[in-house]
Amino acid sequence: MPVPKRLTAAAAVVLLTVTLATTAGAPAGAAPPGPPGPPAPDEIRHSPNIRHLATVAKQPPFDAELAFGTDLAFAGDLAAAGNYDGFTLYDIADPARPRILSQTLCPGSQNDVSIAGDLLFLSTDSSRSDDSCRSTPLPATAKTAWEGIKIFDIGDPAAPRYLAAVETACGSHTHTLVPEHRRDSVLLYVSSYGPDPAFPDCLPPHDRITVVRVPLRDPAAAAVVARPVLFPGGGHPGRPGEFPGPYTVPTSGCHDITVLPERDLAAAACMGDGVLLDISDRLRPRPIDRVRDRNFAFWHSATFNDDATKVVFVDELGGGMTAACAPEIGATRGASAIYDIVGGRLRPASYFKIDRPQGTTENCVAHNSSLIPVRGRDVLVQAFYQGGVSVWDFTDSRRPREIGYFERGPLPADQVPAGGSWSAYWYNGHIYSSDMRKGLDVLRLDDPRTASANRVRLPGLNPQTQPSYRR
Repeated sequence: MPVPKRLTAAAAVVLLTVTLATTAGAPAGAAPPGPPGPPAPDEIRHSPNIRHLATVAKQPPFDAELAFGTDLAFAGDLAAAGNYDGFTLYDIADPARPRILSQTLCPGSQNDVSIAGDLLFLSTDSSRSDDSCRSTPLPATAKTAWEGIKIFDIGDPAAPRYLAAVETACGSHTHTLVPEHRRDSVLLYVSSYGPDPAFPDCLPPHDRITVVRVPLRDPAAAAVVARPVLFPGGGHPGRPGEFPGPYTVPTSGCHDITVLPERDLAAAACMGDGVLLDISDRLRPRPIDRVRDRNFAFWHSATFNDDATKVVFVDELGGGMTAACAPEIGATRGASAIYDIVGGRLRPASYFKIDRPQGTTENCVAHNSSLIPVRGRDVLVQAFYQGGVSVWDFTDSRRPREIGYFERGPLPADQVPAGGSWSAYWYNGHIYSSDMRKGLDVLRLDDPRTASANRVRLPGLNPQTQPSYRR
């Protein structure tokens, strides 16, 4: 979710309310078979092949209205969920009865997470007074302001310990854990954007990512080891405009990177550009191909299929704060775009976007997804904020179709209208969804078309570090 660094929490609420109000009165989307119209506030609906097993509600101090839940990572029977105020660790040994093990208060948006062994990495993309968990907001114009990566020991998940931090240029909006060829360390590809001549630690042109190396036996020695430039000739200059009109955000960094380490490939979603990367030299990722799309406003994230013949890029039209699933916006904006990979080149195939009815106050747009390891087929589970969780098949890259869903109705009228599923990921036979407002949802997909995935078991999952299932 893009958030300008100079936007205060109060201003964000005002902006959010105004942008959602611009779509009030818009007709609902075309209804598929089933109940007409969107669900009632907080009403749960789902397809017959999905069961809602559990919800673990957010607990204090993470139950504040703007303490949004963010990304997820997994290790064994442990799930970690980021939150704008810190992170939560869950025991998911029994997926139908998950329980909170600990909550770590450490404010700093977005607080995306990943896990390597006993280490948890946390992204901070808001200017803070220092690198501690007791820091306070500080303008990005201050040279002493801090943003970057924090490192925690979660060997005892009931009592995480803060170990170290690494400052990175323009902060860390997201990060991607990349296994290094040597086994004694891991790398983090740090994505950030939004440079400004007035920001001493985030000066233009910010045409690069930051690579942090973390020695696994000495995480306090973590440090920046490379700053590879991905756009030496400059990124997309942008196309002016505002929501809901057609526009493209100028490229000044990347939002998210998904790596397929076994194939030495990465897909980088970089604001105005989608990039396919060769990461055989982990410190020097090399662009293989770059694409642009007039229908995309903000290249947000990406997911490969298992044989690396396709990649799905996501357009976060409206920054996750707007009702972008309204029918007048159409099926090709705020959607996922499927690209075939042919001879190392990205070839556009089609788009996927949910067409279930959504309310005019529901923030709804394509967001974080993961592959479901179905034998012989390409199937994704994807979050759409208040559009809920969608399971869709893109085996035929020109004819994707939804095969399952879970969603709630709009938030009550007296609440800030921003919520829904931030991330939805398949992990060891279940779907886990991080709902911005409600907490952790656990779903079970029971469908003969996807049954083969239930036999796959992973020791852990950082969804942007995509495993190769070799089905």
